[in-house]
Amino acid sequence: GTFPSLPASSSTLYSFFQSFNFPFVLGVTTSAQSGHYILVYDVDPDYVIVGEGKAYSLDTLTKATNLVLKGAKLIGTNSDVSGPIENGIAPACGSLVAPIEMTTGTHAYFCGKPNPLMMRTGLKLLKCHSAEAVMIGDRMDTDIIAGIESNVDTVLVLSGVTSREEIDKFPYRPKYILNGVGEILKEEL
Repeated sequence: GTFPSLPASSSTLYSFFQSFNFPFVLGVTTSAQSGHYILVYDVDPDYVIVGEGKAYSLDTLTKATNLVLKGAKLIGTNSDVSGPIENGIAPACGSLVAPIEMTTGTHAYFCGKPNPLMMRTGLKLLKCHSAEAVMIGDRMDTDIIAGIESNVDTVLVLSGVTSREEIDKFPYRPKYILNGVGEILKEEL
């Protein structure tokens, strides 16, 4: 059996880990509906990688929990606990990892935002200096802190999770605050 497939963006995660020669057991297959998917095999893997998706169930969480209890390291693609959807908010990776962390007493390593290693690796792959980049996002707790910790200018868009009133809850500030991504072209960043 295999662990449910992770979203296509996890293909980037797979390439990232492969570049550092991490020895986890992964198989890559293709889905006709949405491109590349990664499957995590449940036979003594070195890592359990949790991403965002709709294939989560109690069976999935139980399997992941037991693999971690048997020694697999827990990796999350990002620490966002929620994300905007068309009709509200949906649980994101941080929320999906939490039951495994709580049950096993371990903490996931989040390799995506706000991890500065992810940002530096992205800049290196793009052959771009941090002074030539900007981090645009709707979350103070992941997007904006990722930019700040990576020495990249930041733009908070208020069209997603963080509201203007919530900004004061954080000890740091974005360089720019816009109502939505539509205003980006209007501003000189």
